[in-house]
Amino acid sequence: MYRTGDLVRWDEEGSLIFVGRVDSQVKLRGFRIELAEVEAALAEHPSVRQAVTAVREDRPGDRRLIGYLVPAAGADAGTLAAEVTEFVRRRLPNYMVPSALVVLDELPMTTTTKVDRKALPAPEIGAAADGRGPRTVHEQVLCDLFAKVLGVERIGIDDDFFDLGGHSLLAMRLTSRVWSVLGVHLTIRALFEARTVARLVKRLHDRQPARPALRAAARPDRVPMSFEQRRLWFLSELDGGVAYNIPLALRLSGPVDADALREALADVADRHEVLRTVFPSADGEQRQRVLTGPAARPILRIVSTDRTSLDGKLAAAADEPFHLTRELPLRAELFRLAPTDHVLLLVIHHIACDEWSLEPMLRDLADAYAARLRGTAPNPPGLPVQYADYALWQRELLGGEDDPASLAARQLDHWRETLADIPGQLQLPFDHPRQPGAAPVAGIVRFSVPPQAAARLAAVARASDATLYMALQSAVAVVLSRSGSGLDIPLGTATYGRTDELLDGLVGFFAKTLVLRTDVSGNPTFVELLKRVRETDLAAFANQDVPFESLVEALNPERVPGANPLFQVSVSMQTGDWTELAFQDLEVEWQGVGPGLAPFDLSFVFQHVKQPDAADGTDDGAGEPIAASVRYRADLFDEATVEALAARLVRVIEEASAAAETRVGELNILTPEELRQTLFEWNDTAQSVPDATLPGLFAAQVARTPDATAVVFRDLELTYAELNRESNQLAHELIARGVGAEQLVALALPRSERLTLSMLAVLKAGAAYLPIDPGLPGDRIGFMLGDARPTCVISTGAVASTLPVDPGTEILVLDDESLARSLRQRPTDDPCDATRIRPLLPAHAAYVIYTSGSTGRPKGVVVSHTGVPSMVATQKVHLGLDCEARVLQFAPASFDASVWETWMALANGACLVVAPDSDRTAGPGLVDFVRTHGITHATLPPAVLLGTDFESDAAGVTLVTAGEACTSEVAEAARVFGRVINAYGPTESTVCATMHRLDPSDATVPIGRPLANTRVYVLDPILVPVPPGVPGELYIAGAGLARGYLNRPGLTAERFVADPYGAPGARMYRTGDLVSWSREGELVFLGRTDEQVKIRGFRIEPGEVVSVLTGHPAVSQAAAIAREDRPGTSAWSRTRCPPPAWIRLGSIRPRRAASSRTGCPSSWFRRRWSFSTPCR
Repeated sequence: MYRTGDLVRWDEEGSLIFVGRVDSQVKLRGFRIELAEVEAALAEHPSVRQAVTAVREDRPGDRRLIGYLVPAAGADAGTLAAEVTEFVRRRLPNYMVPSALVVLDELPMTTTTKVDRKALPAPEIGAAADGRGPRTVHEQVLCDLFAKVLGVERIGIDDDFFDLGGHSLLAMRLTSRVWSVLGVHLTIRALFEARTVARLVKRLHDRQPARPALRAAARPDRVPMSFEQRRLWFLSELDGGVAYNIPLALRLSGPVDADALREALADVADRHEVLRTVFPSADGEQRQRVLTGPAARPILRIVSTDRTSLDGKLAAAADEPFHLTRELPLRAELFRLAPTDHVLLLVIHHIACDEWSLEPMLRDLADAYAARLRGTAPNPPGLPVQYADYALWQRELLGGEDDPASLAARQLDHWRETLADIPGQLQLPFDHPRQPGAAPVAGIVRFSVPPQAAARLAAVARASDATLYMALQSAVAVVLSRSGSGLDIPLGTATYGRTDELLDGLVGFFAKTLVLRTDVSGNPTFVELLKRVRETDLAAFANQDVPFESLVEALNPERVPGANPLFQVSVSMQTGDWTELAFQDLEVEWQGVGPGLAPFDLSFVFQHVKQPDAADGTDDGAGEPIAASVRYRADLFDEATVEALAARLVRVIEEASAAAETRVGELNILTPEELRQTLFEWNDTAQSVPDATLPGLFAAQVARTPDATAVVFRDLELTYAELNRESNQLAHELIARGVGAEQLVALALPRSERLTLSMLAVLKAGAAYLPIDPGLPGDRIGFMLGDARPTCVISTGAVASTLPVDPGTEILVLDDESLARSLRQRPTDDPCDATRIRPLLPAHAAYVIYTSGSTGRPKGVVVSHTGVPSMVATQKVHLGLDCEARVLQFAPASFDASVWETWMALANGACLVVAPDSDRTAGPGLVDFVRTHGITHATLPPAVLLGTDFESDAAGVTLVTAGEACTSEVAEAARVFGRVINAYGPTESTVCATMHRLDPSDATVPIGRPLANTRVYVLDPILVPVPPGVPGELYIAGAGLARGYLNRPGLTAERFVADPYGAPGARMYRTGDLVSWSREGELVFLGRTDEQVKIRGFRIEPGEVVSVLTGHPAVSQAAAIAREDRPGTSAWSRTRCPPPAWIRLGSIRPRRAASSRTGCPSSWFRRRWSFSTPCR
């Protein structure tokens, strides 16, 4: 077929409609835009004869989509641009709507009669003088309010509020002024949806509930605190009053008149009552008391100091607590460094001030100081209301929460619905556990967003009818989600809170705390996430009046000491511009005071940085950067962790702003260094090992140490030569019976040297062995034999009689005399490919071990020879193995730790000491066995360690703890051993994948680094590497990877997936384990991504336990959970029986025993009538 390059669409009748060319696609503000699609939408308007579009960059860095229109005959060219803009807004996404439309008599053409795009004129963008002016009184009022709030000279009715610099804070100011001037309550959402005067004027008639007028009214004898003050009072009393101190330090260069400054401070306190308010108690309730006279004057302390001592004195003064019942919430100190060098420190308690109060307070202070220098009192315009008036009005506005019609009740209903099932605590990448009572000392990491990225992000926000703050909030949510915080990210923010214009210039605590629940689920594109955030934020702004304390009381979330309720991370954007702050005859600079205390776990703060104009008056078009900081709790985070978060945030902003249609899961949050470390440097495990099979490894060792003791059981010992000779005879017997590569031989043998010998024989014959523990339930053994269908079974007479085997399955009974006679006739030399049924390769199966299955069906893991040489090489290096070592064989044969123990000995010339069942229980018997047999290397599960007191008997023993998480209690119990290794690995990775040698300094015991020729990845749900410290699922690749699950191709394909970071054709195993990288490049185990647990070293799927329990006729439902009601002791529960039937627990145990492996006994069962939650 021929690719035309033409863009077309089908109409309803099946005809093709030409739209344009596909090669007209452009990328603007991170969006891919087909110019032909925009042109087609413009041309659909009946008054448009022709339309073309172009992306212009008339100012460097400012790329805009411009439309050019030729009006149809009779069309009004003067109104055409506005009409067509409204028309296409209803048909195209915002990012595809042209920034400006230019009306032309004719389009410029080339000599070949094509549109000459280079000749298209530049548009005039902005509040242009030729834009449509107001036509009605309401439009005139709105234009004036737009201009006043935005700080521009004039506004046309088609000018976009947000394109001209509007943001959420200015939107709140505009709505409050609309209320004051027109008496109409506009919502923030209305302004976001109708961004021009022409559109907004139509919303003036939308009916909103009337609000009481704010006014200065008669006050009662006891003026209550505002709701914001009441909560802050309570919190301040809890922490001693320091966390809510707001320090401001100004470096004053020049002569300072201290007396004038003292008077100016009194003038400011006189103007703003809240600064001279104390909060005494009356009948157990705090109230406001406004002071007058000398007691109302802030004290200015003058302190002489030097530069060396300044920082310490500033920090000490800033951290001095307020006694709010009797002390003004404003303190001032003037630190004198030199006659013309001073630092003025103002400390204001948050109960009297918020972020937006600082600018008017400092402005009033500067004006008052200038007046006092002139010898006069300041004479500013009077304030219409004071903070006490606001506190009274707030109660009138909200009404009672028990009144369904009240504003408080309506808004609480919104928050109950919005925040239902909100995460109790956000999972953050903590470096240290939260300690109740720890002081939240703050640290600060400062960074910036480059100008180009900031400009692109602002453009993406505008294109989505959102604000820059919303885009930054989205980026923070992405970073937290990708850093292990999940998909439901509650973020806190403080809003302006001054919902009436009369409050604009007033100092006080008006800011409202909002919870912005950010939904990152479904891997949305950044734009889709931004739209979700926009909807969430607008709904929050519309319901911001209800106090945060009422919200906490109504929702009653789970409380964690030391953690803020409902959210632990805040995001804010500072919009104040204090660059012109000046005191008469003084140069003023900000002076750092120190980090102070952190109110939240993490606080992200952003601020646009205005760049000074170039000396030559030119503009490089780079735009303005965004200055940012993260204040963090230093008791929870290390500085490096927060620096990494900040770097990820900048990276997300840069990528999302450049390609806003990228899915958030695909945004790269790792630095190149982190990517190199996690994928390559920490996986640099390549090591040369023999390309050998297990028989080959054993044969090499026999040749080196034929007379050394190979295996010991009770009083019987076999040398390597003896073990080799006897296993060779059995191997030849198997070969004679048709056993070879890719066949299975079941070993149903009790613990003894014969189990080791038979295992070797099967491997030498080229087959794979299937260990069957004779102590397993009959149903379990029957399932394994029926599922695996072994070629034959090797057993003893006592065991063979109990095996549920198919009649046609051959059983070799080792203690049968006829078999013994046959074995004596077999050769004693090593089988080779010439004598085997078929050649043996490393890729052939070596053994199959069954593990628990989530569906109730166990699964057999098929493991080849390939990974064992790498495992043995790692053991030799890290465990100190030599020919003198004596290795304890402790694990059941059906548990893959037995493979680890066996080849630790037999491939290194050591002695394998098989422990009889009587000595395999935790306690003195095991201690005695280790001592008596001179054990030097033991692999034990944590449950055995916790139940055994080894004391000094283990000083010379190398211990490998495996099978369960190595907790601090386990690590403490293991300290008596000479060398302790924490080993980790699923059966699917040839026993072990990672190892860590315990160190006394380990606060948390890692699972370590990968073994030789093993790679480990920590990935997110879409297989993208996560940064160090961030939880992710562990994937294992490399030589030790199992082949898959026996007879389970679907499950194999699900768990063994393509390795995107390996060589072509490489696979990796999805473990289901949740881990993170440490900064040192070691893995830390965190838990499971599913319900699987490990108890006493056995991997158990609760689904399999439930399947057995529900098989009992008296059980209608069942659930299984692992409980630890006593430290170190895990057990199972529970079942449900239909009333009125009663069930004897003893009747379940035998049924369970007939089906389950002994590693997962339900230690006790509890009968319940229901498992349902109240929500069911």
